[in-house]
Amino acid sequence: MPENPLKAKLAAGETILGLMCFEFSTSGIARLADAAGADFVMYDMEHTGWGMDTMRQLLAVTHGTRATPLVRVSAAQRHLVSPVLDLGALGVMVPQMESADDARRLVEFARFQPDGTRGVGVYYPDVMPDGLAAGLALANREQLLIAQIETAAGVEAAHEIAAVEGIDLIWIGHFDLSTSLGSPGDFGNPRHQAAVEEVFAAAAAAGKPVAALATSIEDARSLLGQGYRVLAYGDTMVFTNALREALGALR
Repeated sequence: MPENPLKAKLAAGETILGLMCFEFSTSGIARLADAAGADFVMYDMEHTGWGMDTMRQLLAVTHGTRATPLVRVSAAQRHLVSPVLDLGALGVMVPQMESADDARRLVEFARFQPDGTRGVGVYYPDVMPDGLAAGLALANREQLLIAQIETAAGVEAAHEIAAVEGIDLIWIGHFDLSTSLGSPGDFGNPRHQAAVEEVFAAAAAAGKPVAALATSIEDARSLLGQGYRVLAYGDTMVFTNALREALGALR
């Protein structure tokens, strides 16, 4: 288990930027993200249908780059959270968290004893060179656990979710949140803005940074101005925007 540079950067108050993969499961995507200067690559298992075999390959390749490998699973369940960590993810995000119990389950399944109940699987001699006890403690310390709040119920429970020990980062899912609030895609809607402010207040009270998905450079700049500390671009957004710009320049 290597040290997680994202946790060190967050502790130092730095801003973190990365790529979220929904479409491109090629083994070269992490190398491309690394070359572009991405701090992390998050592989989405919620919407893609990617399974553990795909994650095994993607995470292995990502470890050969400077980008930190993260995974979004579809729920806070043991058979989803623990295996991606065994495969090499240095962080896990769970969507649609709506209670402190949801957040506690993520921590339980991601952490080894005494902080959780994740099973110990030591497959390779180099995984824990300093011994089992030191290796488990390092893993518990370095994993980045992300609670995604993206429903009206999640906003109502935001203070309880953010306060759970072991949760490192609060991620606002704007598309789902706006849909849950009855205004799909209308991020300027007063109800949406009030919900975002509530989540920020909850995160601030717990001393946790806030993250989101950015749709463009302009959107990212606006989000940074609002206080977001972690941003990701979606791979399909990056590809479409770059190709549109390139083709438009030639027409």
